[in-house]
Amino acid sequence: MAKSQIKVDYKNVISDVIGGKHGISPSQFRALDKKIKPLISQINKERKAGKTPFRNLPYNKQISRRVNALVKILRDECDDLVVLGIGGSALGNIALDTALRPYLPDPDDKQSKKPNLFVLDNVDPAQFGSFLQYMTRKRLKRTIFNVISKSGRTSETAAQFMIIRDMLIRTLGMERYQKQVVATTDAKAGTLRTIADTDGLETLEVPDGVGGRFSVLSAVGLFSAAMCGIKINQLLAGARDMDKRVSRSNVKANPAAILAAINTYYYQHGKPISVMMPYSYALKDMADWYRQLWAESLGKKLDLTDREVWTGPTPVKALGATDQHSQVQLYREGPNDKLFTFLQVNMFEKDPVIGPAPDCAPELSFLAGKRMSTLFNDEKKATEYALLESQRPNLTILFDRLNAYTIGQFIYLYEVTTSLTGALLSINPYDQPAVELGKEATFALMGKEGYDNFAREIRSKSEINKDYLV
Repeated sequence: MAKSQIKVDYKNVISDVIGGKHGISPSQFRALDKKIKPLISQINKERKAGKTPFRNLPYNKQISRRVNALVKILRDECDDLVVLGIGGSALGNIALDTALRPYLPDPDDKQSKKPNLFVLDNVDPAQFGSFLQYMTRKRLKRTIFNVISKSGRTSETAAQFMIIRDMLIRTLGMERYQKQVVATTDAKAGTLRTIADTDGLETLEVPDGVGGRFSVLSAVGLFSAAMCGIKINQLLAGARDMDKRVSRSNVKANPAAILAAINTYYYQHGKPISVMMPYSYALKDMADWYRQLWAESLGKKLDLTDREVWTGPTPVKALGATDQHSQVQLYREGPNDKLFTFLQVNMFEKDPVIGPAPDCAPELSFLAGKRMSTLFNDEKKATEYALLESQRPNLTILFDRLNAYTIGQFIYLYEVTTSLTGALLSINPYDQPAVELGKEATFALMGKEGYDNFAREIRSKSEINKDYLV
């Protein structure tokens, strides 16, 4: 039986459906086809030249073998898995867990060896303090910590790890600390690599040349997924399936090319905001993962010729049906400056039937006996229709069902879409120079040696002026 393939439905951006002012005409599609076709060839050549190593992660059996071997050793002794990381070292882990594990565990499944997952992707003191309080000595003994940082110098992750390391050594001793921490970091160098080698920790590798936001299909995302029972081999198989599709030179048969062309067209025609709206709770954190991928990759000051362009679409997250009641008013009657991408699931693993209407409320009988999925997807269709009535362009990513295979497809699809969109915008989608200044400023404010003058400059601009307090 053929595997499911996710599909892109883009009929709601064509001029015949949405009108000439906000739709894309056949001649405009032909122009987009002509523009993007050579870029497909370009990014395929870059991949063969080793310039985009994230493209080869689904084929790297060494990573999955190492991850599965370590999981086999650790999972039976693990009730709680804690990921210490931020940004690309956390968002993919969260997204995989939300997408591929039930909202709540089955209370009748007494044999499950799947741990609870905590991804601590912030240094909010109240949140982290609450977590530490939760970690009783008894619970700590059955907790595995996965600290993820290529360099080990990311302040947030380093601070978390220093607290956990100290707690484990003081509470359980050095030997237990060594058994309960896995460091995912650079293979050869960096602060975390030095600590891991010195302390004798188990390690996994962050692949060379793979930025954090493109790393979810490496050990960065696969370890926590496999520990929690997600079928990572199916995840990678889905990504390989999508790789074949997004490598095609035929634009109409290449979903990444279609998505990149449409998104770039609307960005350059007065719609700089890109709203992703899953009609699936399980996909809500995939929209968070997408926001980082899109924002950090495409928001750039300089183009490839070092010309100032200040470019980049703004990614926004919404959730159906929740945000029909909080955002759609703006989306229909506010500025027509957005492209909407719905995520729709056709078959849900659980699908309750709505009960009978109370005798006192016969007006609710239209709902009785219907599947919840029918209501949910009709809500999506209703929102889609309402947006079209207001001439708001939208497209849909269709999932037959949610499983590791289709999620692997989705992740790989959007990674390659990002590459193609970067090429269309003539920017480098793989760096993030604007992030570094904030990191350096944090070093200075926290008293890192050699940053004294910088710290004084920051404080002179950031201290509170009582004249402007109300």
